[in-house]
Amino acid sequence: LFLATLTYDTLRFEYEDFPETKEPVWILGRKYSVFTEKEEILLDVTSRLWFTYRKNFPAIGGTGPTSDTGWGCMLRCGQMIFAQALVCRHLGRDWRWIKGKRQTDNYFNVLNAFIDKKDSYYSIHQIAQMGVGEGKSIGQWYGPNTVAQVLKKLATFDTWSSLAVHIAMDNTVVMEEIRRLCQSNFPCAGAAAAACPAVESDVLYNGYPEEAGVRDRLSLWKPLVLLIPLRLGLTEINEAYIETLKHCFMMPQSLGVIGGKPNSAHYFIGYVGEELIYLDPHTTQPAVEPNDSGCLSDESFHCQHPPCRMSIAELDPSIAVGFFCNTEEDFNDWCQQIKKLSLVRGALPMFELVERQPSHFSNPDILNLTPDSSDADRLERFFDSEDEDFEILSL
Repeated sequence: LFLATLTYDTLRFEYEDFPETKEPVWILGRKYSVFTEKEEILLDVTSRLWFTYRKNFPAIGGTGPTSDTGWGCMLRCGQMIFAQALVCRHLGRDWRWIKGKRQTDNYFNVLNAFIDKKDSYYSIHQIAQMGVGEGKSIGQWYGPNTVAQVLKKLATFDTWSSLAVHIAMDNTVVMEEIRRLCQSNFPCAGAAAAACPAVESDVLYNGYPEEAGVRDRLSLWKPLVLLIPLRLGLTEINEAYIETLKHCFMMPQSLGVIGGKPNSAHYFIGYVGEELIYLDPHTTQPAVEPNDSGCLSDESFHCQHPPCRMSIAELDPSIAVGFFCNTEEDFNDWCQQIKKLSLVRGALPMFELVERQPSHFSNPDILNLTPDSSDADRLERFFDSEDEDFEILSL
């Protein structure tokens, strides 16, 4: 009992660092009061998967670096925003990590997808090596857009999660494109959408007993991870976007934001007043390996102290905003919220939401970044320009 009291008081004492303010605290779509819900805020933050620099992991590509200190912070932020999508997908937004409490297999499946080894879906090894195809050498800085493009490619191998990943380019979210992507889960996927049978058709379930499990497997909506790379100003964030950015953290579909300050990438999970709340990857921890029975020590993947904060005005204008829509209803609700947001006074829209692709757009298929993409040069220039603001700290 004494130990429990000590731990509880320690948490309260540490929380003095959090501002005593009447302003609500927003964490990934959840609203909290500092005065009555301090422990709940800390528990929510601690439950996010926290990926930091690591050292002594297997060499990337067999002969490459064994640590990502000094260069991997944006890759780690990409892992964090994607891990939040997997947590929502497999565990739910209400799931909480409690130190010492036995977690489910699904939790360890999510965590294992990010462990620092070459065969994890979203490991630093996979991200760094997939980035080579995007013109980034191993150990080179990524901007928010680059890491989003790489994660999209890696997600195609993650059949367990079966995610539809859409990256909205040119500051425009095209609803028709997203619906086509998320509804491509038919048995005849790959055929022209028009040729697919209607939902009610017997053909859809041909060869399958019409059971709930099968219906679920043939779900008509793949869970959506929507990433929107944005530039909210030239060298500093345009104040007109601040209210809109805050509203993104208030949406239940929020996955947060990856971005940061020059030299430092952060994973932003919420805000209070005029400050952003974030998880910081700039701590080097030893790589973690599963033991002989396959169990994994997971404490170092959860930030167990009050989160970092910084003024919104300090944010570098190059960011990527993330959202997760588990169902079509979630996506429709998100669209409605974005439309309402355009009516908020003093809030400049960060991106445009349109039903169909504007005629001046390039073919969306080239954004899949196939090696022979006719638009590879344009995308490469985009990557280069977005990365110029970030410099790697000399070690």
